[in-house]
Amino acid sequence: MSEADIDGIINLAKPTGISSAKAIYRVRYITGVRKSGHAGTLDPLADGVLLICQGRATKLVEQIMDLPKVYRVVARLDVTSDSFDSEQPMIEVPVESQPTAAEFRAALAEFEGCTQQTPPRFSAVKLGGVPAYKTVGKANAPPMRPKSITIHWTHVHAYEWPVVDFEVACGRGTYVRGLIRDLGVRLKAGGCLTALTRTAVGPFKVEDGWTFETIAACRADGGYLMPLEQARAVVSARPVAIPPRPAE
Repeated sequence: MSEADIDGIINLAKPTGISSAKAIYRVRYITGVRKSGHAGTLDPLADGVLLICQGRATKLVEQIMDLPKVYRVVARLDVTSDSFDSEQPMIEVPVESQPTAAEFRAALAEFEGCTQQTPPRFSAVKLGGVPAYKTVGKANAPPMRPKSITIHWTHVHAYEWPVVDFEVACGRGTYVRGLIRDLGVRLKAGGCLTALTRTAVGPFKVEDGWTFETIAACRADGGYLMPLEQARAVVSARPVAIPPRPAE
């Protein structure tokens, strides 16, 4: 590919076990394109859609981050952790009365709409210019303040105490770990994320994603890259379409 052909978006199907930053470095190495950035971090625990903007498409990052996202979530309600996921040691939570499947569905549905959510301390949210995770354990750490978020819909796939499996479509700034934490509080239980897949960002689907291996195989012709003009049209389309809720 020539320098004129490097502007566009890669829909990377990020695997688990690698940070978004390291995923970017690997794509840069494979494609040879240095000017690039991702639109929305995925923790190492999570896999799925990680949109990488290359060349002039880096100017689309903010617009892409405003697109609705869909996550497939697996969590446990009998434990928690300091980060509300399995990347920190799990802590058993005594539960006096196990919620029924109906109670779980009702509690989850109550989070739909516009609401306030306090980001987890283990996050990259800036507190006075410092990422929140760097203030963990500090006595004088600034408080985490709630932010407005939007949850478009939720859909339960399975409930078998203590494991829950559901999908959520949400807007920018939503922490699924925060949702799990708040859901546990509402149910008087624990809340710990154990698996997370970002299945969609706007019209970009995980099933259409490229792996490191398939990008490398198409390196010569750049088939993995959505060209800049097409990317602009897709990202700027109005009204923004919310991915549909799965059928019951």
